[in-house]
Amino acid sequence: MTDTSRRNFIRGTASAALLAASPVAPTARAADATKGRLAYEYQHVPVPLPFDAKSLQGLSEKLIQSHWENNYSGAVKALNVLRGRLAQAAGDANTPPYVYTGLKREQLLRTGSVVLHEQYFANLGGDGKAPADLRTRLAASFGSYDAWETEFRKIAMGLAGGSGWVMLGYNEQLKLLENHWMADHATAPAYTKPVLVLDMYEHAFHLDYGAAAAKYVDAFFTNLNWDSVAKRL
Repeated sequence: MTDTSRRNFIRGTASAALLAASPVAPTARAADATKGRLAYEYQHVPVPLPFDAKSLQGLSEKLIQSHWENNYSGAVKALNVLRGRLAQAAGDANTPPYVYTGLKREQLLRTGSVVLHEQYFANLGGDGKAPADLRTRLAASFGSYDAWETEFRKIAMGLAGGSGWVMLGYNEQLKLLENHWMADHATAPAYTKPVLVLDMYEHAFHLDYGAAAAKYVDAFFTNLNWDSVAKRL
């Protein structure tokens, strides 16, 4: 081996070692490991609460932990089971279409529940104070920040005693920022990105407030994490 080729070999070996030690390497390896994976093989893992459950004002630790452990984590488990059932049904030529579409409907609802709950918990844990730039952004779409909040609260109270979600969403196709009423975790307009979500199912507030949904909505606004909202925008 010549001196030149020896130097090139050493450089190449050193570069490979650095690449293996780089924090980027595990990510690349993980991407390679999931390449070609079937959709139904995916198993979701619950995302931990992004805040201390004891730290919220007006929303008890017991309520938050129950919401996370029973409703959100339950939706994750159900979604993972459904993926397995769908994989079996897809490979069975004797599965009737109406049975298969029933599973697909459940997949739609459970996926919505998982994603919206993760968005919900992520937009809690703050001080509830909307920064000036976000207030200006909302005012540009609703006339004023107060007009936006009034409509958001009105939708929430329309869902009180029933079930569903309130969502401030950005429609990437229409380029509009709007509030939406949502039922069954699955009624958002097409191509709309959640920016702020409020869970109005009774499991989100009944332990603390019973039927007093308005007090729960007040507590929700008190604990809003506007930094999280800003990142979504």
